[in-house]
Amino acid sequence: MRAKILLQLKPLKQFSIPFTGLKIGKHLFDFEIDNSFFDAFEYSLVKKGNLTAEVELDKQETMLILHFRIKGNIVLDCDKCLAEFEAPIEIQERQIVKFAEDELESDDLEIMVINKKESEIDVSELIYEFITVAVPYIKICEENGNGQKCDQEMIARLERLAVGSQQEEEKQDADPRWAALKKLK
Repeated sequence: MRAKILLQLKPLKQFSIPFTGLKIGKHLFDFEIDNSFFDAFEYSLVKKGNLTAEVELDKQETMLILHFRIKGNIVLDCDKCLAEFEAPIEIQERQIVKFAEDELESDDLEIMVINKKESEIDVSELIYEFITVAVPYIKICEENGNGQKCDQEMIARLERLAVGSQQEEEKQDADPRWAALKKLK
């Protein structure tokens, strides 16, 4: 039972990069991102995906420079027809990690400060943030997908429901009591 709880606390352990034993210079790390990655983040905007993340760690005397290249597909819900569709994303980002005696907050979003005693860095949250920021604000199959068209049957159904509500409003306007109230304006 206890081992199971520990596994649940550290589901993204494979996204930790131990940097203390590395020589100064550039080192490459590859990560596979699938549905279990997104399941580890509660209330995730993205629930499904199949991506690869290549992280180049440039170890220097006083800091680490991380270059992220994330490429693949994420599954989104269309805002127009409500269907799921795969949207391709390609991300290139950089993160600077500086060392300090105490973990201080940095005003610069590109600079992260960690304690000198740390021996590894967890990149899962950074990867998650980069993917989440890459999600388009308006998610429509036709505009953001792989050439997929919106579900016309669902759009027709939604339009019928929208038209029905307009007809009901017109019926309410036909009620003579409303006409009498409008004359009071």
